[in-house]
Amino acid sequence: MKRKFVSDLKTNAMRKFIFNFLLLLPLFMMNACGQSNAKQNTTQKSNAMENVISKPNNPYYSNTDATKLNVSDAEWKKVLPPDLYAVAREADTERAFTGTMWNSETKGTYYCAACGLRLFKSNQKFTSSCGWPSFFEQDNKNSITFKDDNSYGMKRTEALCGRCNSHLGHLFDDGPEPTGKRYCMNAISLDFVPDGIAPTESKGNTETIVLGGGCYWCVEAVYEQLDGVQKVVSGFSGGTVENPSYEEVCTGNTGAAEVVQITYDKTKTNLDEIFQVFFTVHDPTTLNRQGADVGTQYRSVIFYKNEEQKKAAESIINELNTKNVYSSKIVTAVEPFKAFYAAADYHQNYYQNNKNQPYCQMVIQPKLEKFEKVFKERLKKKH
Repeated sequence: MKRKFVSDLKTNAMRKFIFNFLLLLPLFMMNACGQSNAKQNTTQKSNAMENVISKPNNPYYSNTDATKLNVSDAEWKKVLPPDLYAVAREADTERAFTGTMWNSETKGTYYCAACGLRLFKSNQKFTSSCGWPSFFEQDNKNSITFKDDNSYGMKRTEALCGRCNSHLGHLFDDGPEPTGKRYCMNAISLDFVPDGIAPTESKGNTETIVLGGGCYWCVEAVYEQLDGVQKVVSGFSGGTVENPSYEEVCTGNTGAAEVVQITYDKTKTNLDEIFQVFFTVHDPTTLNRQGADVGTQYRSVIFYKNEEQKKAAESIINELNTKNVYSSKIVTAVEPFKAFYAAADYHQNYYQNNKNQPYCQMVIQPKLEKFEKVFKERLKKKH
């Protein structure tokens, strides 16, 4: 039998109040330029329910649809991050030893980062001294195609995604048995999903979730005031560099997002409320930016640790889009959690320790005031 508090959170009155408030949000924030059409929106909706990874801003992404795509580079440029576009569509090459994927031994599945096609399993991977993720065999005969590459005065075999024809890397004949092949791939061209997304670490009624909604100072300050939240830690997730520094993430080259890891008591709050707060205090329609903070590190993203978190995230996104709460479609990505790296100590509890700083007064304080107005009955009691 569910506790009364959880039941109350999901009453029609509560949800109506939240959504009525959200309907007013577009009046107070700058609108993102919508690029999608009706056909694309339909594709996004169907893919979101079947994908292991959800990329709302990429209508061509699917982990289950192997139908070949015929999409222009101009269209790909609209939906792919610039660094991925450079590799996938312009055959650029990332630097060797970028990130940790090249020597990772984590069990799971590798997908095309552009279109979502399954390419490799971890049991087809080996650690190569070349510094790029390497495999001795592809998932199936149709997952990767090949063509001659005579660029830079060399004779090589280029490896391309079998669905979207994006550049992945090259194939060489110096791999291990049983094939003798080495599929030398760019890490940025691959999405990786660990086997059996791990259940949320919990002790009794405690659960954690990782969210990115722009500058982590802002998001941290909000959730620290929500009743039921026990701990909020600012840090980074979703990149290719292990334990990156703040300075490295700020370059936009690590792929990591500024996030907060929220630990909460499920007897006092729940995912429904956590997500309601999330979509109230940041703009989920602007791609790779929040206000003046611009870059992939400021993207809107939910890193789920289990199917319950994934379904709850997709549910509220679909509901907000269906109700046309925002004038533009939500671009919040829903991705499987891989790792969380805490930021340096001076980034923790930043607002409380720096209230007189201009950024705190001009950016964080208005978000807090909005939160306190909407969720005034859910604030922690001050002792």
